[in-house]
Amino acid sequence: MANAEHSGATEIQARLRVARLALWLVAAVLALREVAVVLSTPRGERLTDLETWVGPDGVLHVKGSLYDSTRFTGTPFGGLVLKPLTRAAEQALGWGWTFGTLLLVVALGLVAARALPQPVGRRTSLLAAPVAISLLMLSLPVRNTLYLGQTSIIPVLLVLVACFAVRGERVSGLLIGLAAALQPTVLLFAALLWFTGRRRGALTTVAAFAAGTALAWAALPHDSYTYWVHHIAGTGLGGPADDLANQSLHGLLLRLGVSGPLEISLFLALGAAVGALGVRRAVRYARDGQLLLAVAITGCAAIAVSPTTWQHQLLWVLLAVVGRVGKRASDRYVWPVAVVVVMTLPTTMLLPHISALYPLRNNLVLLAALAAATVIPFLSRTSPYYRTPIPAQFAPAAPARFRRVPLLPFLRRVLTRPNLLLELLLLRVTYAAYQQVRLAATGGSNSAGRATAEKHGQQVLDLERLLHIDIEHWANHAVVKVDWLRNFFDFYYESFHFVVPLSVLAVLYWRRPVDYRWARASLGFATLLALVGFWLYPLAPPRLMPALGVIDTVHGVQDFSKPDYGTLTALTNQYAAMPSLHFGWSLWCGVVIAVIAPRWWMKGLGLLHPLFTVSAIVATGNHWVLDAVGGAVVVAGGFGLSYLFQGPRGRMTAVVAEAEAADQERAPARRDTAPRS
Repeated sequence: MANAEHSGATEIQARLRVARLALWLVAAVLALREVAVVLSTPRGERLTDLETWVGPDGVLHVKGSLYDSTRFTGTPFGGLVLKPLTRAAEQALGWGWTFGTLLLVVALGLVAARALPQPVGRRTSLLAAPVAISLLMLSLPVRNTLYLGQTSIIPVLLVLVACFAVRGERVSGLLIGLAAALQPTVLLFAALLWFTGRRRGALTTVAAFAAGTALAWAALPHDSYTYWVHHIAGTGLGGPADDLANQSLHGLLLRLGVSGPLEISLFLALGAAVGALGVRRAVRYARDGQLLLAVAITGCAAIAVSPTTWQHQLLWVLLAVVGRVGKRASDRYVWPVAVVVVMTLPTTMLLPHISALYPLRNNLVLLAALAAATVIPFLSRTSPYYRTPIPAQFAPAAPARFRRVPLLPFLRRVLTRPNLLLELLLLRVTYAAYQQVRLAATGGSNSAGRATAEKHGQQVLDLERLLHIDIEHWANHAVVKVDWLRNFFDFYYESFHFVVPLSVLAVLYWRRPVDYRWARASLGFATLLALVGFWLYPLAPPRLMPALGVIDTVHGVQDFSKPDYGTLTALTNQYAAMPSLHFGWSLWCGVVIAVIAPRWWMKGLGLLHPLFTVSAIVATGNHWVLDAVGGAVVVAGGFGLSYLFQGPRGRMTAVVAEAEAADQERAPARRDTAPRS
C-alpha cells in the first residue's frame, strides 16, 4: 500500500512538472509573439508614443513644453524621469524599450503569483506564475503598452513590489509615492495603507509624491503649471476626453451627453463615492488576508476616479481576477472568465452590434472596474465556501463501446445546469470568433477569395453532374415561379437558422441540464470542424456563380462588377458555403430532438426541420447539395468527438432533484460550522 501511495504521488508530481513546463512554454510563445508583432511593424507605426516623446523632434528632446503637442500625457515628474532616455539612439531605444517592458511584465506576473492569498496549494503555487504571465501577455493593456511604447506598467509594478516584495513601511510608502508621481490617482493607495494600520507608510507615500511633484515643479515650472493647473491633473491631454479609449467616469458622462458644470459636479460626486466605497471594501479584504484583491479593488477605484484613463492604464482590472465569487463550484468560474474576456477581447466581440447596447459596450471595461470596486460580492476567507464550494453532481459513468473511450475521463458529465451568465458570455464570444474566422478565411474580404471560391464552385458542380445530383438550377427556378413557395423558403432560410438551435439549447438548459451539456459540446465541435472547412475550402454558392443563372431570392440581384457585391457581403464571408452550417445546425437540432423527445410525433417534428432547411438552402441558391452533405459530416464529427472525449451522454435521473435538495440542506450546515472571525 505504501508503494502504491508513493507511486501515485510520484505520478502526480510528474504531471505537475509537465503541466508547469507546458504553461511556461505557452507564456514564452506569447511573449515572443508580442515582441515579433511590435518589432515587425514598420517604423512610424510602432512605438508611436515613445517616438513622440523621444524621437528627433520628440517633446522630451526639445527645449519647449512637454505638452505643446498634447501627445505627451504623463506627469511632469514622468517627463523628468524619461528625459535621460533621449540620449539613446532611437533604434536601440526601440529594442531596449520593448524587451525592457517585456521584463517588467514578467516581473509583474511573478509578484502577482507570489501575492496570492494563503493558504495556497502546491499545484496553484507551481502553475500560478506562468498563468499570470500568459494572461498579462494576452491582455489588451499590455499589448497596447508594448505596441505604443507606454510606461503604464511601471506604476502597477511599483505598487505590487511595495505591497508584497519589500519590507518596511517607509520603503513601501516610497515606492507607492513614486508610482503616484507617475500616475496621480495611485495616491488612493495612501488611504488603503492608512486605514489598514500602516500609517507610516501612508505618510511616506504622500511625502514621496509631494517630493517628486515638487522636484518636477522646480525643474519644469511651466510644464507643471500646465499639467496641474491648466489641465487639472492632465485632463484634456492626449485624445478627446469623450473618446472610447478613455475608460473613466469623466469619459462615460461625456459620452452620455452630459457636459459643462453638471458633468463636473456629477463626476466629482460619483468619483468621491466610488473612491470611498472602493477603499472601504479594499480595507475589509486586506484585513481578511486578501491583500492582492484589496490592491486590485483600490486600483479599479483609481481607474474610475481619474479624469482620463487610457486603455494601457487598465491593468488593475485584470488583477481583480483573484477574487472568489459564488457558493457553487459551477459559479466559481463566472467572475474570472468575465474579467479575462473583457481584458483580452475587443468589446465588439462581447456584445452584439445593436444600438441599444452601445452605452454598455462602449464602457464595458469601466463597468468591470466599477463592479470590482463597489458591488462584486467577493467571498471572505472565513466563509465556508471560500475553499470548498458546493461541488457539482456528476452523472454515473456509462459504459462505452470502445476501450479508450472516454479519452479524457476527468471531463465527467455534470448533472446540474451550468451558470447562465457564463453560458451566455461564452456563447457570444464563441459566435464572434466564428464570424471573425469566417471572414479571415478569404483574406479579410470577399474580393480576396473570389477567384478561388468560384474555382471550387465549378469543381463542386462538376462532381454533382458526375453524380447526377446537380438540381440547384432546376429547384431554384421551379420555386421562383410559385410566389408563396418562394416566400416560404426565403422566410425559413432567414428566420430559423438561429431561432431553432437557440430554442433547443434553452429548453435543454432549463429542463435537461445533462443533455444540454452533451448537446452543447457536440454543437461546438461541429462548428469548429466547419470553420476548418471554411478555411481550407472557400466555396462560392450557386447564387454567386455568374454563369450559372441562379436567382438569389433572399439577398436580391447581385452586382458582379463590384468586388464586394450584395447586401451582406461586406459583413461576413459569403464563400463559407462548405460545409453548410445552415443544414448542419438544423440536422443537429433534429438529432437532439429525435434522441431526447419522449414521444414519436415530437421526434418526427424535429426531423422535419433539417428537411425543410435543406430544401430552403438549395431552392434559394445559397448552397449546393454537397454542402448539405458536408454539414452532415461535421455534425457526425461533432457528436463523435463528444463521445470520444467524454464518453456516452449522461442519463437524466432523479439524482438531479436529490442533488439540489442536498445542496439546500448542506448550506445551513456549512453556515453553522463556519469558523468565527
